[in-house]
Amino acid sequence: MDKLIETIVSAIEDKKGKDIVSLDLSGFDGAICSRFVVCNADSTTQVAAIAASVEEKVLETLGEKVWRIEGQQNALWIAMDYVEVVVHIFQTDLRGFYKLEELWADAPMTRYEYEE
Repeated sequence: MDKLIETIVSAIEDKKGKDIVSLDLSGFDGAICSRFVVCNADSTTQVAAIAASVEEKVLETLGEKVWRIEGQQNALWIAMDYVEVVVHIFQTDLRGFYKLEELWADAPMTRYEYEE
């Protein structure tokens, strides 16, 4: 799973995704997956580009296909399900509105820093 997370984060960074974090949900009963990767972008075009980059890079690098994608129609919030890892790509305003990290505030969090 570490290689999957690393590949997803790299794909997000390639398209200048912002505030990338991963949340470890493995210690929570009833969690839908083991990890969330969350990021945001300033436009729907960039949200869609990040999702395409993640899908392409994970398939190319690891041979894994995304199990399900939701939100591509409007690209305000795209969720990509890799079974053990779910990627959430928000438009910046929506990330602040939904505050997904606050819902899982007890989960161990890893922040990914990068140079612009």
